[in-house]
Amino acid sequence: MFVVDEQIEEYAEKFTSNETDLMARLRKETLQSRTDAQMLVGPLEGAFLQILVNITQAKQVLEIGTYTGYSALWMAAALPSDGQLTTLDLDEETNLIAKRYWQESPNGSKIKPILGDARQTLQELHGPFDLIFLDADKENYIEYWAHCKKLVRTGGLIVVDNVLWSGKALSPDSELAHAIADFNEHIREDKETLRVMLTVRDGMLLAVKK
Repeated sequence: MFVVDEQIEEYAEKFTSNETDLMARLRKETLQSRTDAQMLVGPLEGAFLQILVNITQAKQVLEIGTYTGYSALWMAAALPSDGQLTTLDLDEETNLIAKRYWQESPNGSKIKPILGDARQTLQELHGPFDLIFLDADKENYIEYWAHCKKLVRTGGLIVVDNVLWSGKALSPDSELAHAIADFNEHIREDKETLRVMLTVRDGMLLAVKK
């Protein structure tokens, strides 16, 4: 899903750090084997997430929505040797794909997957996390947001994906588009965070907890 022209996206990718061969293989398998491959974070956004982990000097990262593990590989690569990325998902099939590739990665030991309903798991986790990446079921974004604010440290970063929903958040025409639009309105007057919405890929929200 793109907000900007695809040719511009491709041009930007040329000047972005390359994905590893392992990442490229994972992305290829996902695109070829999954009918929901539009959920995959692309190389541009993956590199952006890696830089965010790097510049925040994060040691504890939480990812809500693992999918096939591509974004986790990008972020784990920026973690120090004693850092950890905890990633939550409900889908056993995509988790198995992710684990196959994590086992090949020198950064795989930094990744801790938790399988189950993230809404329940989040109630059992204890922060603080330095950075949280939210990219799960859109209809529960408002609920996830509340958990994210509790679990991220003061000064920590929350990154939310798909906040433009291919531009349809502006004029919602589906249940999911309405869910994104409702979430955006919900956080619009949030007094506990400093936020910026970016037109990266399908829209990304960056929020720093005050």
